[in-house]
Formats: sequence, C-alpha cells, structure tokens
Amino acid sequence: MSEPLVTTVAAESAAVDKGLKKGAIGLLGSVVVATASTAPAYSLAASLGFIIVGGTSPVGVHAPAMLLLAFIPMYLIAQAYKELNSTDPDCGTTFTWATRAFGAITGWMGGWAIIIADIIVMANLAFIAGQYSFVFIGGFGLPGVAALSSNIWASTIVGLLWIALMTWICYRGIEISARLQYFLLGFEILLLFVFAGTALVRVATGQGEPYSIPFQWSWFSPAGLDFGQAIAPAILAAIFIYWGWDSAVSVNEETKDPARTPGRAAILSTVLLLVTYLLVSIATISFAGVGEKGVGLANPDNSGDVFSAMSAAAFGDSVLGHVLQVLFAATILTSASASTQTTILPTARTSLSMAAHKAIPAVFSRMHPRFQTPTWSTIGMGVVSCIFFLVVTAISQSLYNALIGSLGLMIAFYYGLTGFACVWFYRRTLFTSVGRFVFRGLFPLLGGLMLLVVFGYGAYEYSLPDWLTDANGKNVTIFGIGATGFVGIVGLLIGFVLLALYYRRGRAFFRGEVIPVAAYVEGRPVRDVHRVTD
Repeated sequence: MSEPLVTTVAAESAAVDKGLKKGAIGLLGSVVVATASTAPAYSLAASLGFIIVGGTSPVGVHAPAMLLLAFIPMYLIAQAYKELNSTDPDCGTTFTWATRAFGAITGWMGGWAIIIADIIVMANLAFIAGQYSFVFIGGFGLPGVAALSSNIWASTIVGLLWIALMTWICYRGIEISARLQYFLLGFEILLLFVFAGTALVRVATGQGEPYSIPFQWSWFSPAGLDFGQAIAPAILAAIFIYWGWDSAVSVNEETKDPARTPGRAAILSTVLLLVTYLLVSIATISFAGVGEKGVGLANPDNSGDVFSAMSAAAFGDSVLGHVLQVLFAATILTSASASTQTTILPTARTSLSMAAHKAIPAVFSRMHPRFQTPTWSTIGMGVVSCIFFLVVTAISQSLYNALIGSLGLMIAFYYGLTGFACVWFYRRTLFTSVGRFVFRGLFPLLGGLMLLVVFGYGAYEYSLPDWLTDANGKNVTIFGIGATGFVGIVGLLIGFVLLALYYRRGRAFFRGEVIPVAAYVEGRPVRDVHRVTD
C-alpha cells in the first residue's frame, strides 16, 4: 500500500538528551509513580463529598456514575499520551507535543498549565499532610497533639517541612523516589481496601449507621439527573481525583523502554484508579448514606474530609478498631505526602524540558552530576511551592477550596490540549489503518472535545459570585468574580504575561528553530525536508 502525500519540515528524531538517568525505573515503578501522584486516599477524602453534593442539584447515590463518566475522558487522553510518547518520549510531554503540533506559543502555554496546576495543588497537599501529621501522632494518646490539626499555622509549618523533605528526596534521584513510593502507595491502597471491606461488611450484617443504605446497581446510572445542575458540576469535581497519572509519562526519559513503558503505565494506572475509586465510593456511600445528618456525606461538616468523620464509626472503638483508625489517618498522611513528592517530579521535568528547548532560562536545565536530577528545577519547585503556600495561608483559609476547584480548569486545559495535539500530530497518517484512526484520532479527539466542554462550563459556573461560600455562608469572590473561576482563569493568563516577558530572550524557541512543527509518517519523524508521494 502506498503512502499518502505528506509534506514535512525538519524535525528532531528523538528527545534532547537532558542528562536524566536512563532506565532507572520499569513498568511497575511507572505505575506506582502515576497512581501515587493522584493521591487516591486524599483525593477521595477531599472530593467525594463535593461530588455527591454537586451543583444546585445533588447527585447523591449516583456518585459512582459520575466517577465512571469522569473516567472516560481520562482514559481517552491517556491513550493520546501513550501514542504521542511512543514517537516523542520527551519529559516535557504536553509542552513538547503541543509545540510540535501547534507551534511555540501554544506549547509554552501547555507547559505553563502543568506548572501552575502543580504549584497550586502543592499548597493543599502540604496543608493536609500537616494536619494529618498531628492527627496521626495524636492517635498514640499524646495530649493536645491532635487538637493542633485545627491550628492553621501549626499545620502550615509542618506542611512546609513536608515540602522540604519531599523536595530533598526528589533531588536525590528518581530511584529513591520510586522506592519510597512503593511503600507509601502500597500502604495507602491496602488501608483503603480494608476500610471499604469493613464498611461493606458492617452494612451487610446490619451493623452500619442509622442512615446506611444497601448498594444498588442503579448507582452506576446518571438517569434522571439534570446535566447542568447536577452531572456537570459533579464531573468537574470527579476529574480532579483522577489527575496525576500523567506523572508516569513525565519521567519517560528515566524509564526502561521509554517509548512504550510510560504510555502503558498511564493506561494501567487510570484503570487501577477507577477500580479503587468505585469500590471505596460504593462502600462509603453505603455505610454513611448521602444525607446531611451524622456521618452523612452531604453533611457540610464532613464534606471537606469524609473519612475522618466516618472512620471511627466504621472501625469501632475496640483496640483493633482504634489501631485501624490511627493507621487510616496515616493513610491520608502518606497519600498527601506521597503526592507532594510525585507532584514535584513532573513539574521539575516539565521546566527542565522547557529550559533544554530554550523556552525558559537555561538555568532550569542544570543537572546534578551524581544524582542525575534537575537541580534548579527541583529546588525551584519546592521554594515556589513554599512561598505560594505561605501566601495562601496568610490571605484566607477559604482560598483553599477555591484553589482546588480551579485545578479542574487547568487540568481540562492541558489534558484537552494534549488530545487535540495528538490528532494534529498524526493527522497525515490517521486513515492508514483502523488502529491509528481509533487510538491517534478518534479517542484523543473525543477526549479533547469532552474536556473542552468541561473547561467552558467550569469557567462560566466557577466565575459566578455565589459558586463558593465560606463557613459563614458568605460568597468567596475576588473583584466580584467567583474566586474559583478567578484563580483558574487568571492562573492561566499569567502564563501569557511570563511568555511575553521571555519572548525576546527565547527567540530561537519562539521562531520554531528548537522544536519545529513536524509531520509524521508511520509514527516516525521524517528528518529532512522532502515530499513523500505515491
């Protein structure tokens, strides 16, 4: 069969060698890094209540259906990551691929979206890690320690120490980071399954809460729910808990078989997350119910952390129950701290790639000669995260909820951009086989379109003045705009400001001389300018 007519421009045939340690982790390590980045225990604790409450019309027991719907674009975009990585395994991921597909400015904004999203989430992760450090230690009976978890500045200080520790671990090398994640993630998943099993057994044996409800298959159906008032807000919240699996692809240059392993890890991690989330959410809903009383998941006092409210009821007050409560508190702690580490990893590699390709100052491409890790990029991420964390704490505690909500916009932006980049990247060979059309065209396009709708809806709804309220019922706004929408949109727009400031210094990159736009034939870049004909 003859090749279709394809016009190409000069293109790099492989990722620029940035000095990262080659072959440091395999498939298992990549899956662990990807899954740990999502912080399953923390994400469920912080988001499940908001998914259930949703918008103006709660989804209630249909939260598992929302998790299934949110999984669809995640899976489709994971396929886009897999296909793009197979041709261009560059740790810059969206930055590099969007630059090749659409040009320097679009690519730069894709890289910025990754960086700003990771900086924002670090504040919340560190704060949770600080809080649960006191909860965990207080579980051993030390007087007054657990009460410190409600002290904002005490949790902030400990959270800063967590950022410093995880930055140091990331600085010391990808292998030590992966080995630590084996323990942290294994402990986290085990306790989540113990919690889910215990809750389901209690309900089945009639030992649940007064508002416990038996599982029904209808929970997996969104039938009867209004899209705008219930489904869309719930999906926006649900997308956040899947975010992070792309960390496996961000460390692609340090994996064994970098063209295949990261993509497979991205797919496997999303499926693992789906199974975990469905099991735990079903157990949680069945045990606690979705009402506003007691440990009910719609209770405003529980929405920010559903597990702390119900772990005592689920595990009981026996000696074993108390031990499990302490261990479960440790699970949230290890989840947040592990995600802190695996958030630093991809951000440092995104900025490393941007610097290596002359899109930001070259200092961010400096490597440690022994550890083979990006020095300025790693330490810089830690320092900036600490500063941002302190600023948010000093301004208002209410901003944390706005920050978490705003992440949905940034995630939808750069995940969706990756989907569209995949389609355009392979546009000239999409119809040469069914497999290429489905995995490089149809799936990425559908994922990108779904996230585009999510982004548009979220930008509008989040900007409404009454979208977010504080503990006193007052609207949380910035300049009269809903704080969630303001933070998300302005956070992205800051990227254009920084881009403009660096534009003159990065002439080679912005002229397309560093990462030229490329056409691909049979998944391989064509190095020289020429025309392929029948």
